[in-house]
Amino acid sequence: MSRRREFEIAFVGLKPGIHEYSYEINDRFFEAFQQQDFRNCKARVKLLLDKKSSFMLLKFEIGGTLEVTCDRCNNNLPLELWDEFTITVKMVEEPDPMNEQEEDPDVYYIGRGESHLDVAGWIYEFINLSLPMQKTCHFEKMDGPYCNRAALEMLKKLEAEENGKKDNPIWKGLEKFKDLD
Repeated sequence: MSRRREFEIAFVGLKPGIHEYSYEINDRFFEAFQQQDFRNCKARVKLLLDKKSSFMLLKFEIGGTLEVTCDRCNNNLPLELWDEFTITVKMVEEPDPMNEQEEDPDVYYIGRGESHLDVAGWIYEFINLSLPMQKTCHFEKMDGPYCNRAALEMLKKLEAEENGKKDNPIWKGLEKFKDLD
């Protein structure tokens, strides 16, 4: 089966009810997309497609691991993925204007004449949405098992220097306005 067609679901012949699909996602999957902020992806995607007469409910369950770069110490940091996403796919006569007008990102429209549903774009999006905004080793103590000790020492040294600097003389005259009632 070609790489592209692997993520297409032929829903026309499916009976109403729940159908399960699973995908193993690795770094090769992301080659068709832009450069990623992670590597060594070993994700599992379980897709439950609940087919109804005029719409489909898709539930994506994302799991697995990947590796990111710590925002603080620049070391490699393994992350566990776990998240769930739901999309409602509605069948209409004119899907393009409906998709442009729809404000809910969890609703997508396709034409009544469509026979396949490509889920690759959603898998890409949901794996990226599963990543935290801040990727740090251990936020509270900055001493997680993956921390770069040399980088942390440099950060502490720079912080101490910043705290040790004298006040800027530009603001010296403003002290007298402090605590005025």
